[in-house]
Amino acid sequence: MKHEKGIVLGEGAGGEMMQRMLSSLVLPHIRKGTIGDGGLPPELLDDSAAIGDIALTIDGHTVWPLEFPGGDIGKLSVYGTVNDLAVVGARPMALALSLIVEEGLDRELLVRLSRSIGAASESCGVQVITGDTKVVERGGVRGLVVTTAGVGRRHELLDGCIARAMERREGNLRWDQRWLRDDAVRPGDHIILSGSVGDHGIAVLSFREGYGYETEVCSDMAPLNALMESAMRVGGVVGAKDLTRGGLANALNEWASKSGFGIRVRDVDIPVKEPVRSACDMLGLDPYEIGNEGKLILGVVDGMEEEVLKAVRRTPEGRDAVLIGRVVGDRKEVVLETEVGGMRIMDPPYGDPVPRIC
Repeated sequence: MKHEKGIVLGEGAGGEMMQRMLSSLVLPHIRKGTIGDGGLPPELLDDSAAIGDIALTIDGHTVWPLEFPGGDIGKLSVYGTVNDLAVVGARPMALALSLIVEEGLDRELLVRLSRSIGAASESCGVQVITGDTKVVERGGVRGLVVTTAGVGRRHELLDGCIARAMERREGNLRWDQRWLRDDAVRPGDHIILSGSVGDHGIAVLSFREGYGYETEVCSDMAPLNALMESAMRVGGVVGAKDLTRGGLANALNEWASKSGFGIRVRDVDIPVKEPVRSACDMLGLDPYEIGNEGKLILGVVDGMEEEVLKAVRRTPEGRDAVLIGRVVGDRKEVVLETEVGGMRIMDPPYGDPVPRIC
């Protein structure tokens, strides 16, 4: 990419461009060593970091429009933060909330979004316990920017979950693994996807641009902490990741890159709803690169995948879960087996195929 003096939109998309921007412009100046101890160090850039038995995460939310089919920025801010805690094996405890409000925002809209935040927090079993509010001049932001920080405590089911994985692997885990880490998947592990991909991104994009698919596609946003509890109760789960910016392609490539192993998935087994596929075909988008806000992938040791899959399917958020592939021992890349028997590399999105969806 030609060097740009100013930051470009794609550098905030969660894909390869963002990783390069962070590595060159941000992280060298703020990372002065590992903080704390707990087996989930911040340098991994996982969904959360940990100090001892406490996990911490933070998310900024800039979705536009603020309300869309299936949700709004209020629910999104709560569920996104709760999910980032849940997928590392934490029980979410509390949230901090920051509101950057544009001058002129409709008062009734702010009331609706606040009610949405409250209802979503209650449904997840967390409370907003502190926060900050600013109002900026017209044009300073577009409508509203919401930032949520979350803290969680290491889940009481996690010890047993990892212990059962170690038994199956004969101890072939990191010696210090106390959390579900992106670098923990190993050859032979199975990958479970909790449901259809691309729903959230297409719902927001279609509603914003008026493509018409919003009558058929709603955002899939949902809290995933109950699903994670069901999976951990069975055990054998070594990794989990929710599918947000960059979608399934970005999540799988993060696992491959951090673990150092390859991943092979089957195109025929990855569920994509027909309206989502039609919208992607029309717009030239890859549904595997479109974000979700209520789906995740699980890495499960060999021999426990069917039991975990059954447990996940018993939850409302995982009723359409499927096995989509395995971790393999070759080079660290993601390979998609096509329906006709071919193979292609599933690269992470370079830029931002669908901006302002989270």
